[in-house]
Amino acid sequence: MQPSRKSITRDDILDLTDYIAVRKQRRAEIVAMKKNRRVEVGPHATFYFENFDTMLQQIQEMLYIEKGGEEQIADELAAYNPLVPQGSELVCTLMFEIDDPARRDRILRRLAHVEDHIFIQLGDEKVKAVPEADVERTSDDGKTSSVHFLHFPFTEEQIAAFGNPDKQVMIGFDHPDYAHLALLAPKVRAALAEDFDDLPD
Repeated sequence: MQPSRKSITRDDILDLTDYIAVRKQRRAEIVAMKKNRRVEVGPHATFYFENFDTMLQQIQEMLYIEKGGEEQIADELAAYNPLVPQGSELVCTLMFEIDDPARRDRILRRLAHVEDHIFIQLGDEKVKAVPEADVERTSDDGKTSSVHFLHFPFTEEQIAAFGNPDKQVMIGFDHPDYAHLALLAPKVRAALAEDFDDLPD
């Protein structure tokens, strides 16, 4: 596991035969790691915090499923490298997980531009989410996507506060139709703190 790495290269990717040989072990390791990188907020939203390892595993799985060869590798690197944290940020995939299609459609239509109403709160201070700018996540008719990719850019002072056990850290929404907060557990904070570069003394 290499959470401090900031970019996935072609050299990091196993050939299909080599990946198949270690796939079961790799998947088990990622599942165990993700337990402390997952935060549920409110009845429908789950944040999955990404790092080098989760994105490398996503690329390997896409190659395993689609078997698109070298051309696919380039596409997957371009798609997933932007979600590897760069040392002063947390990066996550946010999913609204609602099984019933009709109910999901109704709820997502009430959550227009929810991506602009997401934050991490450090005591009295908020770190606002910055949506990944690949595509617009709320359609013209006001329906938001069920999947969002978000960056939380931190200052050095905010990184220090995140690592301070005396400081309460929460993640949540201030959207008028989805105002929910969740406290980050100590194990989650410890796991996510590994995504930050060490601060200078």
